This record gives sequence, structure tokens and C-alpha cells, in this order.
Amino acid sequence: MHALQYEITLPADYDMGIVRDRVARRGHLLDDWDGLGLKAYLIRERGRRGSPVNAYAPFYLWNTVDGMNAFLWGGGFQGIVDDFGRPSARQWTGLAYEEGTGGQPLFAVRREQQLPPDELLADLAGDAVGGARRLAGRDGVLLAAAAVDTSRWELVTFSLWDQEPAGTEGDVFEVLHLSAPGRDRIRRGRRW
Repeated sequence: MHALQYEITLPADYDMGIVRDRVARRGHLLDDWDGLGLKAYLIRERGRRGSPVNAYAPFYLWNTVDGMNAFLWGGGFQGIVDDFGRPSARQWTGLAYEEGTGGQPLFAVRREQQLPPDELLADLAGDAVGGARRLAGRDGVLLAAAAVDTSRWELVTFSLWDQEPAGTEGDVFEVLHLSAPGRDRIRRGRRW
């Protein structure tokens, strides 16, 4: 599993209806993309749910590197580049994935945290796996994933919720659409 996200920060007075319309028209285009576990089409709106910015920030979990590369180099990503310019696309190596019991995703939470430099990597990874499992067990959680950026030693935890997330840390996004052609093929549990 590989995680990918780009976040396009938009002007404070940007009409987020433009992004909503874009997703309504084009969101289905990845509903059957080979190698894609899931793509959550996410937005943040300035002044809502603690967001200081307007942003469009899709989050992906890839089952295969080939699928991700076909998206980045084979045309799928070019639509973003054409409409918004070429954003930085962050990538993380998957540590854990767990399914919850939540229903239709309405919100997503992304939590990023630095990994302490003085702790054993195996212990940190084990904690991330346990954290994803516990998060997926909470009421309203559809799924939870943990991944790490080894260039920054930063852990990202991503979760989808069928209700307003309560008592969780991180950036809260609204889910506009979920493409999940390979969600059933994302291996559960620890990824090593």
C-alpha cells in the first residue's frame, strides 16, 4: 500500500462550488482505475471545522506502484496540472490498513506527527499499527490507514468517517466522492 496526497490551497474568497462541481463531473473517472485502492476527494473550507484555508486535497491509497505511476505519468494527474498547476504530491509507505464499520464517508481526518528520533523504529511502527486498529474500531469510522514518510520520519494517519469526527486530532476534510475500485484488495493489518 502506498499513500499519496496533494493539497491545493486556494484563495480565501475562492468559490468552493467550483471544486464541488468539478468533482461531481469528474469524480467517477477513477471509479475503475487499475491499481487504485481508493481515492477520497477532499476539501477544506476556511472557517469551517477549524480550517484556516480553502483547499482541494485528494487522498489516495494505492494497491500497486504501477497503478500510481500510470496515474501520475499516464494522464490522470494531468487534469489537476491543467486546472490548478502542478502541486507537490506527497507519498508515504504504508504501515497498516484497517476496516471499520462506518457507512457512507462524509468526513476524513489526516493527522501528521513527527516520529521521535530516539525510539526504535520497530516500536514506532508497531504503535502505528495498533493506533490504526484502535481508530478503525471507533464509532463512525469507515477505515483507517497509517503510513510513513521516511524522508521526514513523519507518520500520517488517515481515516474516513460517516459522521462529524469527535475527539480526534488532525485536519478535518469534507468527502465529496469516494472512488474505491480496489478497496477490497487493500490488505488488512500490518504491512510488513
